[in-house]
Amino acid sequence: MIVTIDGPAGSGKSTAARGLSQRLGFEFLDTGAMYRCVALAVLNQGIDPADSQSVGKVSQRIRISFSDAHVILNGVDVTQAIRTAEVSEAASMVAQYPAVREALVDLQRQAAEGVNIVSEGRDQGTVVFPDALCKFFLIADPEERARRRFDEMQGQDQEITQEEILQQIHQRDQRDESRTVAPLKPADDAVEINTSQLSIEEVLDQLEQTVRERQAASAE
Repeated sequence: MIVTIDGPAGSGKSTAARGLSQRLGFEFLDTGAMYRCVALAVLNQGIDPADSQSVGKVSQRIRISFSDAHVILNGVDVTQAIRTAEVSEAASMVAQYPAVREALVDLQRQAAEGVNIVSEGRDQGTVVFPDALCKFFLIADPEERARRRFDEMQGQDQEITQEEILQQIHQRDQRDESRTVAPLKPADDAVEINTSQLSIEEVLDQLEQTVRERQAASAE
């Protein structure tokens, strides 16, 4: 069984997907981390994220894996390194390129073969797993999303204000929603949940209830 959770940055989809996978006993696929890995590799090699051809070549050469809650890039733990503001901005840029998306979509589909999985991202329900049994699209007010990202970055020695994060979120939304390849949008059959005023447990309760209902219906 495949469950997809899509949504914009800061909507809570990564936390929700990880928590839901634990409740269900499913595997968890953090596709956002995969695009961040491409961005980090590009930046580490001194490549301009706007150079689509060079970025595409990098995406086809790197090795990405997950171990527990850790993200491994070419054998190195980059769990914290991919969460900086610089990498977030670059990830949004490299995710626009068809070559990058093609390479990572193949990896994502391979990861889901033969397992029950909760996969989060921006195009999981629309492009990667269009036949998924259960699809969700999480949203939240931009100001709330900026606050969450600001809180997340505390303690990482990053000099960035909440206002700057809000500006980045607006820019990223515009870029994600307007790109020609796999734009950010809910699947026609996705369940949309606004997480602005909900606790993570309340979000998880809604997600789990819907998945359990779909499981029961499919078993009849």
